[in-house]
Amino acid sequence: MMRFWRDGPLVCFRQAERSLDSTRSGKFSNHRTMKRPLNWIIGTAAVVFWIFAFGFILFAVDVMRVPETTARRADGIIVLTGGQLRIKAGLELLKNGRAKRLLITGVNPQTKMADIVRIAGGESRNLKCCVDLGYEALNTQGNADEARAWAAEHGFMSLIVVTSSYHMPRSLMELNGRLPEIEIIPHPVIPQGFRDNAWWLDAKTARVLLSEYIKLFPAAVRLVAMRAFSGETRATGNNAAARSTGAL
Repeated sequence: MMRFWRDGPLVCFRQAERSLDSTRSGKFSNHRTMKRPLNWIIGTAAVVFWIFAFGFILFAVDVMRVPETTARRADGIIVLTGGQLRIKAGLELLKNGRAKRLLITGVNPQTKMADIVRIAGGESRNLKCCVDLGYEALNTQGNADEARAWAAEHGFMSLIVVTSSYHMPRSLMELNGRLPEIEIIPHPVIPQGFRDNAWWLDAKTARVLLSEYIKLFPAAVRLVAMRAFSGETRATGNNAAARSTGAL
């Protein structure tokens, strides 16, 4: 009995201490378990951010370079509206005999041929015979659709595409997705305001570049989807033709 009163409290204390240590250990283990997914999410987000940032820098540097000129000819010229410099560049290419005909796509409904003549500096010799205005397109996808219909109407198999340098990558994606059988020759134009300042020092320029860079991703998805669909369609057609030939 005396031993119980002497050792009993000590035994109870040790049992309580072990129970407390076990509880602390369980809480620490649960905390570490909960922290692992959080660390993984933070790490993944950081990797995605740096990949996005690095890609944006590469994109900005590429589209801000002075474009290389080429003397290649084509069947037609497509000008995607968005600035007078684009139209002037397209008209200059037509004047120099680089193509047979020119389409200005995405034209404002209030814009008439007289306005294009004014942009051309009053020279209208090549405009009435060889320049078409497209009023249907509301965005870059619409530009590509309008270009496809125009090229099919005239039987063109090669096109020079004129648009701003920062807009060219997305334009090529949309055009290549809708016109896979037609040769596309880019003719980028650097907007006037972009030449005055380094893009990283000008908030407006950086904002335009970032906005265009973000729009590249859905355009790339559409291009992949269109190519995959066209590939499946061709494969289905080839299989049907093979079955038909076998039946004969």
